[in-house]
Amino acid sequence: MIIGLSLPAFTLLHVIISLIGIASGLIAILALCTGRLLAGWTVLFLATTVLTSITGFMFPIANFGPPEIVGVISLVALAIAISALYLYKARGPWRWIYVVMAVLSLYLNVFVGVVQAFQKVAFLHPLAPTGTEPPFVVAQGIVMIIFIVYGILGVRRFHPAGSVRTVR
Repeated sequence: MIIGLSLPAFTLLHVIISLIGIASGLIAILALCTGRLLAGWTVLFLATTVLTSITGFMFPIANFGPPEIVGVISLVALAIAISALYLYKARGPWRWIYVVMAVLSLYLNVFVGVVQAFQKVAFLHPLAPTGTEPPFVVAQGIVMIIFIVYGILGVRRFHPAGSVRTVR
């Protein structure tokens, strides 16, 4: 039992939170790439991505390994992103710091999603049973390239002090 839920029910809750974080994050990050801040989507993205990492630490584990390291990195990136946006109002260097940390947080969530997909989805697992085979590496490479592009576009186009339109 985790927070009063069976392990399967808690896992489902964690997956739902993760998927909401990914979907809302894609909307929020794509808006940054067009120079806009979608306040509601951004709050939903940041909150659910924090919850994804926190709930990830609630699963029973035998030792501290790669999933936990990714969770720590994600939480640090999220703390910086949240501070950059809400405490420092994305002014000066905090603008690009926010974009980079938000994109990194979303990337890590998607990265873990790809790992989980290759481990759990029946038609993907045989393509990369150990997570080191070419289909897995190619999928992760494509994801990384997409997020590098999002990061570059976001840093170039998101300027909250200037002509950025905040949409609620």
